[in-house]
Order: sequence, then structure tokens, then C-alpha cells
Amino acid sequence: MGDLDAHRVRAELARALGSERVDFSDGALREHAHDTWPLSLLRIHQGRLTNRPACVVTPGTTEQVAAVLRYANERRVPVVAYGGGSGVCGGVLPTDAAIVVDLRRLDRLLDLNETALLARVQAGMYGDRFEAELSARGYSMGHWPQSVSLSTVGGWVATRAAGQFSTRYGSIEDMLLGLEAVLADGRVVRIAPIPRRSAGPDLRHLFLGAEGTMGIITEITVKVFPTPESRKLLSFGMPDLEAGLEALRHIVRVGWRPPVLRLYDAMESGRHFGQWQSEDRCVLLVVSEGPAALAAAEAEACHAVCTGLGGEALGEAPAQHWLNERNNVPSLMSFIERGFVLDTIEVAATWDRIHALYVEVCAALRPIKGLVVISGHSSHSYAQGTNIYFTFVARPEDPADAEATYLACWEQAMEATLRAGGTICHHHGIGRSRARWMAAEHGEGLAMLRAVKRALDPNGILNPGALLPEE
Repeated sequence: MGDLDAHRVRAELARALGSERVDFSDGALREHAHDTWPLSLLRIHQGRLTNRPACVVTPGTTEQVAAVLRYANERRVPVVAYGGGSGVCGGVLPTDAAIVVDLRRLDRLLDLNETALLARVQAGMYGDRFEAELSARGYSMGHWPQSVSLSTVGGWVATRAAGQFSTRYGSIEDMLLGLEAVLADGRVVRIAPIPRRSAGPDLRHLFLGAEGTMGIITEITVKVFPTPESRKLLSFGMPDLEAGLEALRHIVRVGWRPPVLRLYDAMESGRHFGQWQSEDRCVLLVVSEGPAALAAAEAEACHAVCTGLGGEALGEAPAQHWLNERNNVPSLMSFIERGFVLDTIEVAATWDRIHALYVEVCAALRPIKGLVVISGHSSHSYAQGTNIYFTFVARPEDPADAEATYLACWEQAMEATLRAGGTICHHHGIGRSRARWMAAEHGEGLAMLRAVKRALDPNGILNPGALLPEE
């Protein structure tokens, strides 16, 4: 799209929606040109991320979102949905031709049904605001991603997110009961909130994790939970990572579901809990909550499992420290400005493969020139397996090698994960950082996913370049 075309798109959208809904100021275009993908931040630092969308639209109703998509579909203009911009995989990276639909004006809690324990909320509401409104009435969604104050509830669905308390309350796919979404041609789809239905394939999953490529989510209905009566905190120093993983497995296999089960390798244990760590042990945290009797029994069972596998009880302090500091994360740009490249990569596998996966990924990254750190922790466990959330930091001698070093770390981590039988992504989404491995992840299923995309978005206007690798 040339400059004249961009001017025309802006003018026509302003006439359709009102000039106050269409922003093409330099600040707005710059802000909406990326998310927090570390590679985008590196390119910004190097002056190489120069793409700007044609304009940013800020609809206040579902019908206005539909009007934008009808317009864009007729003219085959790319459209990128934008929430909080907190994604870390390049899910938001509009081209110069694109219309960005910023959903943050859709930010109201529409209904809280205390009998059915569900809440209906617009997609652009920030997570911390949503939780604050629920909390004031004695409820919680139980979904606490580290980005809770930076991300929107619609973004959680679009990226198939998981929160820090997921072992009890579930991830977003477990919490989502219904939704409203606008398709590429402007049609509005509404999926009513029902606890369970057997009426064919589950249409919610066309939008869960689709990153705005199948439609734009405008409203969701989710489960809520009464504020827990009691909370118990426990911490343990496990002899090694393998013993810690065994403790997690033994806890969840029999049905205990403490909301928080976190196990750190020795390096991360020292980094985050050094004052409590001894002899390079791996710190394991437990947070149990719910009815007082349940929390007490669960805490007692977790204590027995961990100490039975050689764990040293460390008391409440490490777990309380994590609760206090869990969302305080240093700025990525501050590291990039000092010559580092870094990222987190969260993968998952079944219990019989997870320790070998951890070993293989660490071994694959260590030979990379300039690597400073490769470490990991487990933060989401299931009866069948768990995740590992890796962190890598590298500092190439030549700043010109920064992007190549960053990409090499990702390459080695993804390939090692696949060799070990894991999934390439647990909860951050695919975006553009992982799209090239989707064929290895899904096999023949990728052709099915492409067919669904073509059926729902035949002109390919919805977030092109995200989720699906280029054909």
C-alpha cells in the first residue's frame, strides 16, 4: 500500500467510524508497530524496526469492529488485533499496509453471575482491573499471568495463556465458557456460555490460541471462583532437579491440585532464593488455597511427598518472597542496551520425558558462542506431565552478531525440544518466533489448520504472518 492508499484508508475509516476513532499520529503508529518480542526490541535498539501500520482504529463497540473488518475484507487490507501489546513472540507485527484494531476501549465487566459463577467481560479490559472488580465482590478468575497488569483478557484467549495458579484453576481453555468474535467479513459469532455441550466440535477452539488469525475476539465469558477461605505456603530444597520433578509428579498424580507448584533448577534457585538455598539444592514452592480443611490437608500431603524424596523444609519465607516479587521483571531493553540478548522459552512434555528434555535443551544451547546463562523452572503441572520455562542470556563479542546469536538460541531450543518429544510451546503462543516449527509440531494437522484459516478468512487479511508459516 502506498502513501496515497494509506491516506484513503484513513479518510474512509474516519468517515465510517468518526475521526476520533482513527489515529495515525507518529506516536500511535510507533506504539502499535510491535509487541514485546525481544527480537523486535533488539531491532528497535538497532534502528532496524521501521514498519508502521497505516492507522490505528479504536472501536468502542462490536459493531464498529465489524465495520472495520467489512471494510478491510472488501479492500483486502491486512488487519491486526491489538490488546495490551505484552506478547513476547511477535504476534503483533503489522506491515505498513495494515489497520491495527486496538481493543482497549472495549473494557467493561458486563455481568457477574454469582449463581452460575461466571463473568462476561469485554476483550480489551486489562487483567488487573478485571481481577480488582471481581475481588471487590468476593471472587477471582484465578488466572494470574506474570503480565496480568499489562495484558488484556481477550489477549489471554488469543494466545492460549496460562496463569501462575493454573495447577488448581486451569489455563484459559479450562476457564473460557463462551465468547463473541468478529469474522474477517464482519459477521459476528456468539458462543453461549454453557458448562459443557456435546453439539459437534467445540467452536471456542477456533479462536483459542489463534492469535487473531481466525477472527477478532470482542467479548469473553469465563468461570470465576469465590475468594479462597485459607492459604498455606510451603517451600523445600530438593536434592536435585530430578527429585523435584518426582515430587511434582507424585503430588498431582493422586489428585492434589495446589494452585502453585514451582520447581527451580539450581541456577535459578540461587538467583531467586539464594538466602535460603543450601548445597545447590533446587527450590520447590507450594501454594495451596481453598476451604481451610482442604488447604491444610493438601499442604500436609505435599510436605510428606517432598520430605519423603529428600527435600529440606524451608518454611513459608521463600514462597512468600515469590508471591511478593513474582511480577517484578527487569526491562528487557536495559539488557539489550548493554549488549545482551535474552528470552524465555516455555515448552512441555510428559513426565517420562521431561527431565531428558531439560538436559537436552541445556546441552544444545551451551556451545553457542557468547552464552552466559541457560536455566529453567517448572511452573505448570498436570497428572500427565509438566512444563519447563527456560531462560537464556547471551552476549556476543560483536554487537553485529546479536540477532544471529538470539536466533541460534531459539533454533537449538526448538530442535532439542522436538527431539525430546516435547511441544514447542506451552503458554506464550506462536506469533512469528515459532511459526517455522508448526509443521514439525502438527504434521498433517497443519494442512487442516490452513484449511480452517482459508474458510474463515479467504482473503487472508487477519494478522498475516502470525501463527502459520508462509507457504
